[in-house]
Amino acid sequence: MISYIKGQLEEVTSNSIVVDCQGIGYEILTYDYVIRKLPSINSEVKIITYLDVKEDSMRLFGFLTSREKDLFKQLISVSGVGPKGALSVLNELGPDNLIAAVIANDSKAISKANGIGAKTAQKIVLEMKDAVNLEGSVFDLGSDGEQDTNSVSDAAQALCALGYTNSEALKAIRKVEDSQNKSAEELIRLALKYL
Repeated sequence: MISYIKGQLEEVTSNSIVVDCQGIGYEILTYDYVIRKLPSINSEVKIITYLDVKEDSMRLFGFLTSREKDLFKQLISVSGVGPKGALSVLNELGPDNLIAAVIANDSKAISKANGIGAKTAQKIVLEMKDAVNLEGSVFDLGSDGEQDTNSVSDAAQALCALGYTNSEALKAIRKVEDSQNKSAEELIRLALKYL
């Protein structure tokens, strides 16, 4: 309904911003990751938005990229996760680390978000596993699709078993040259050089 708002950044609080668009101030709920990347007050911004409509309220949620908005929509489609919980997950992990946690089946990392329990975190991993899109993330390793994701996932899990965090493992895998054509075993061996 409202795809984005482009205008002057008027106000920033800990969990929202106000953007003036042709004399109308839009309050947009967001999270730290977005707030840290915003320009200074009175600068022009373009915020990708999601309009949440309930019986008794209408709220705009804001993101810097369509990918963040897609992750937010995937999160709120999980039973038991509302917009506040989805923002909390994105705030705790950021888009790339959320993708890393889902790929590596790390529900523990997701459960660190405010208001997200262990069972809900497991549901997020389970329901987002097949839907998460690596395109545009730091883990976008190529265009061969499912095979890449499986190799990356297997390699990341093996590296995590060695004591590395999901984020460290996936970032190291990303550094491997020609990674889209490598097996999980090759990815592990080569990624260890970057850890």
